[in-house]
Amino acid sequence: MKETILQFGTGNFLRAFAGDFIDRLNRAGLYDGNIVIVSPTDSANVARINAQGGRYHLLLRGVAAGETVDECREIGCVTRAVNPYRDFDAYLSLAESPDLRFIISNTTEAGIAFDETCRLTDRPAASFPAKLTQWLYRRWQKGLPGVVVLACELIDRNADLLKDYVLRYAALWATGPAFAAWLEAENAFCNTLVDRIVTGRPEDAADWELVNGPDALLDAAEPYHFWAIEGDHESELPFRKAGLNVIWTDDISFYKKRKVRVLNGAHTSMVFPALLAGIETVGDCLKDEQLNAFLQACLFRYILPVLGETEENLAFTRAVLERFANPFIRHQLTSIALNSVSKWSVRVLPTLLEYRERFGVVPKPPVLSLAALIRYYRTHEVADAPGNAAYLREHGLPDILANAALWGTDLSALLEPLEEAYHIEDIREAIAWSLR
Repeated sequence: MKETILQFGTGNFLRAFAGDFIDRLNRAGLYDGNIVIVSPTDSANVARINAQGGRYHLLLRGVAAGETVDECREIGCVTRAVNPYRDFDAYLSLAESPDLRFIISNTTEAGIAFDETCRLTDRPAASFPAKLTQWLYRRWQKGLPGVVVLACELIDRNADLLKDYVLRYAALWATGPAFAAWLEAENAFCNTLVDRIVTGRPEDAADWELVNGPDALLDAAEPYHFWAIEGDHESELPFRKAGLNVIWTDDISFYKKRKVRVLNGAHTSMVFPALLAGIETVGDCLKDEQLNAFLQACLFRYILPVLGETEENLAFTRAVLERFANPFIRHQLTSIALNSVSKWSVRVLPTLLEYRERFGVVPKPPVLSLAALIRYYRTHEVADAPGNAAYLREHGLPDILANAALWGTDLSALLEPLEEAYHIEDIREAIAWSLR
């Protein structure tokens, strides 16, 4: 099969997400194309991928529709990997292939960045958008058609930002109006939202390899998957025909909002009450009767009434609970707790404010989540912006709530219920208070 997809990113996520999707299409006879992977950094994974001829195993473990899933598949749709830091000419030569049609990227949240020191003559340019511009410029020079870019980085309007930076590099490097016009007219930059928990090499990898043989690229993920993509390229990539949970749409904003409010909002709402109660993992929260009740209240009494209690949203929420209860994943609460001031503002606060506006009362569980966050920051070492952690330690509740720089708005109106929640010394009693 021809190489039709260029993938920027050698890591676990894309190999368990895009690699899985394309492999399924090929096996179903719905597609006839392979992936060539490019490392946006000088990654050792390139050598591992090439040593195994691009092949690796993917373990899918979790619960789906009430049934336990524990399956293994060999992914065979990757042909090779290229490191532009070791062989820049090989990287640029990929732009000369008329077979390449799609680019899929996941270069982390920090990957889509503009570095004005990058130059067209760099081998390679440092930033990912600059590398992509070098590649697209070579393709344009060869008179080849444009490509479809599916950006998977976890930032808002990921492809729009990537396109903006590509155009800025084209202007900075004085590549001329014809190239800029080609970028605009012949290339599609598609914002996307991806959702799958990928844990990478499993803890029992050594035991698995004793039975199945060595695999330096062994990857593991939950069975749940979701990909919302702006645009419609189903005729070329028939994901939906293959039964994959993919949405082609004009606007992914609703799907992003739902994921942030439900999945991320539930995580951030329960993380500090749970940590203060001595619980360590998401799965343990669901096993704890009181924390489970708190989580259910957050989801079904407050988040869904604001988001909309449609069948689609209810099904998504039930799937989230199955994912949280995944017996194969030990999702540490301390990892969810990273940078929680900004997370709480984005994931929990909008539900609280909209619920108050719609129903005329302040919901207690989100208030408790904030009270627990403040208490935890005052009594534990946390990973957050130094200014955030210090401010919460050094100031009283009135000043903390009034600080719009922390929360994006003045929250002084929440002072009375927050003080009530905060001053309940026993966290178990505080959780019970929030459920009354």
